[in-house]
Amino acid sequence: MDEEIQFYLSEAEESMGKSLQHTGLELSRIRAGKATPAMLDSLRVDYYGTPTPISQVANVSTPDARTLFIKPWEKNIIAEVVKAIKNSDLGLNPQSDAEGVRLNIPPMTEERRRELVKQVKNESEAGKVRIRSIRKDVNDSLRKLLKDGASEDAIKDAEAKVQKATDSYITQIDGLMSKKESEIMTI
Repeated sequence: MDEEIQFYLSEAEESMGKSLQHTGLELSRIRAGKATPAMLDSLRVDYYGTPTPISQVANVSTPDARTLFIKPWEKNIIAEVVKAIKNSDLGLNPQSDAEGVRLNIPPMTEERRRELVKQVKNESEAGKVRIRSIRKDVNDSLRKLLKDGASEDAIKDAEAKVQKATDSYITQIDGLMSKKESEIMTI
């Protein structure tokens, strides 16, 4: 029984860690007024008939805080990069030349900043919900072990450890959220 309890505890820890990573990734994709290559992570370019992530066909750099420069490894796909950016929901206007594509990131309005903060809060809450769901699933599994003959004290200790892990990961998500909020609201 102790091995099963340890298994559920390690599964909970691993799943909560993945949820935290996912939340961090989603928050990094939210534009904070500064140009970052991560803004283009979801962008797919038609590369010889295959939708390919931009990071696999070009080098994305930030010459300054408000500019992204995309330098494709093959010059003949510059037009495809421009087309992918125009068709995306990024709302950016690409400017191309013989070397690559330049994206100027416009400064955000106060209204847009507030919308992004709401988006950050929604994404953070979704991360917390995922972690609480993991806690519920693990606690349900532990209660089944109790019915199968595990000691009540061992189950209570395991539930306490799961709760402690849940609190820790939720605190980390709150930290990510407040960092991203201040990043967005800083002009």
